[in-house]
Order: sequence, then C-alpha cells, then structure tokens
Amino acid sequence: MDGCSLPDPQIDVPQGRILLHACCAPCSSAILEWMVGKGLRPTVFFSDSNIWPEKEYALRRDECRRWTESLGLGFVDDTYDHGLWQDAVRGLEKEPERGKRCLECFRFRLERSAAYAHEHGFQVLSTTLASSRWKVLSQVDEAGEMACAGYLDVKWWGQNWRKGGLQERRYELIREKGFYNQLYCGCEFSYNNR
Repeated sequence: MDGCSLPDPQIDVPQGRILLHACCAPCSSAILEWMVGKGLRPTVFFSDSNIWPEKEYALRRDECRRWTESLGLGFVDDTYDHGLWQDAVRGLEKEPERGKRCLECFRFRLERSAAYAHEHGFQVLSTTLASSRWKVLSQVDEAGEMACAGYLDVKWWGQNWRKGGLQERRYELIREKGFYNQLYCGCEFSYNNR
C-alpha cells in the first residue's frame, strides 16, 4: 500500500464473509494486503496450538495481531492448547517435515477454524498456510476440505497464495515492516529438525 504496486494474481474470490486462518504475520502479510486492496475485509483467526513454546506462540500472535489491526481488520485469538494439539499428532512425532504429522496438524487447526466460521456466520474459510514454501499445498487443501466437510454453510477456499507476485511481495513486506520472521514452522518437532 504506501504507493507500491500490488501484485495482481488472477484469483477467483468466493462470495461470503471470509475467515482467514493465519499462522504468522510474514505468511499473512501479502495475502491481507492483497485482500484489502481488492476491497475484501476478512477476519483473521489465529488458531495455532502447534506453536511451541508458548512464549513463541505469544510472539507470533502479537506480531500477526499488530499487522492485522494496522489494516483495520478483525483479529480473533483461538484458545492455545498445546496438549490437545499433541494428542492430535500422537504417534506421528518421528514423521519428517511435510509428512503425515503436518497433515494432521493442518487438519487440527483448520477444524477449529471451520467450527469458528460456522458458529460466527462466516461462509468462506481460507488459510495463510498455503503461502509458505515449506508447506505441501495438497496437504493444506486436503486438511481444509476435511475441516469444512462437516459444515454445509462453510466453503473451503483453497488457494495457492504463492503465485502472481504474492511470494515476492511477502518478502518485501517482511523487510519493510520489520516483521519477526521465525526460523521453524512452530512445533517442537520442526524446531528440532532445523
């Protein structure tokens, strides 16, 4: 915004109120900027009980909130429950990054997001997880589809948020805004595999 030329990927936008699950400020940066530039007003849902330790969770949450609120958008902080997340991925601790544990992690977070969308009148759910080059897009999409399957009133908006200049803009915004840019996905297993 600040006079820059926004990326203009060709994206079909579904109709309805949008809930955007966000994992951090860097991943949400260009997506939110693009949405606002297109006249969209998503609410950001920070549901990331995978993040460890809790101090790291608070740092990422606060940075994401700062960015979201600077754009005049709503921000919702889901309940942090790392123990419940650990239960969801139990038995998958030794899986490699981008393996089965990641799919279950995405599913856990997006199921909470879909439930919130359903309970609060959002018709569309998407996620910033699909902006990270460290994530397998098909896993993100599969988890989103599974999460929304139980709600007839919530549509999954699977989107490759890396295309059309958004990835490059993300890196520019990280530098311009001085975002805290973490060096691991979030969980203790990704931390140990750095």
